[in-house]
Amino acid sequence: MRRKRFYIALAMLACAFYACSKIEPGFISDNIRYVNGIIFVQRGMAYVASDRIEADGSTPPYTYKLSNLRDKTTGEPAPAAFYANYDVLMFKEGMVFNAQTDTTVELLNAKRHTVSTTPMIFNESSGQFVFNRASANLPLGNYVFDIEMTNPHGTKLFKNMGEISIVEPTVNDMFQVTYQAATGSSTSEVFTSIAAPQVTCSKIGNDGARVILKIVDKNGVPFNPAAGEVIKRGDRPTFESHVKFNPVVVTDTALVCDYEVAPFPLTNYNDGVTDWGYLIYYRIPKEFAIIDGLLNNNVNPVFGFRLLMEGTYIVTIRLPAVTRLRR
Repeated sequence: MRRKRFYIALAMLACAFYACSKIEPGFISDNIRYVNGIIFVQRGMAYVASDRIEADGSTPPYTYKLSNLRDKTTGEPAPAAFYANYDVLMFKEGMVFNAQTDTTVELLNAKRHTVSTTPMIFNESSGQFVFNRASANLPLGNYVFDIEMTNPHGTKLFKNMGEISIVEPTVNDMFQVTYQAATGSSTSEVFTSIAAPQVTCSKIGNDGARVILKIVDKNGVPFNPAAGEVIKRGDRPTFESHVKFNPVVVTDTALVCDYEVAPFPLTNYNDGVTDWGYLIYYRIPKEFAIIDGLLNNNVNPVFGFRLLMEGTYIVTIRLPAVTRLRR
């Protein structure tokens, strides 16, 4: 009986001890992370965003604080450009481009404004990094950072949480080919498939938003749109169909347009009957070209492309089975 009373007293003492002890609220995991540890930023792109932080079961609500952003190699603090403000032209909040109604520069500009912003914005609720066009001012390099996480449990510092890699965009980052094909056609409109065009792009400047579109033969000799060597093909879309804001300028070597805002084209071309996507159709009359192994045929290149960043570009449509006839 005495032993039983002893165990009862011991149990009551244990209960009293735990009742008086402070119970830690919440939980912070030691394993919070970004799914992709390296955040690659093509500088100057309109929008680059990282993953959110995976909280690994940590108790919400939680907030994050970016700490000690530094050069990976030297350990020196990140350059001031990360925190400086730059003027960036953006769509106003809630405003989106409408291909049916936004047909002039004035209508487009009514939806845009210039914002003073840092190149990098850190979301303290999600841990997400977002970079904008002002990232063009960031120096190339690799930067590591720490993160402080705070929730009802307290605050914990995570050293070397992730890495930001600022890289120069490649042509593949800025330019997408969406379609390429070609045919020859006789006077009676009998079509024969020929080698598809080779669609390439080179960036020649960071300023403005201009495309210089050249159609060239297999030797790189450009056809002359101003002399009627590149003409429309029936009611099918042309380069001009995708240009909403400024007229296409015709020269003796190219078709030129100022497209104002990337991406270009902004949207698919739809004439109300057919959704043509980004397709562009042209015809080179047979008087101005000869197709290898196919005489007395017009040349009908079809292609599509998109530019994802402002700048000045030459887009070249090379016809590998066609030779320009000089007149």
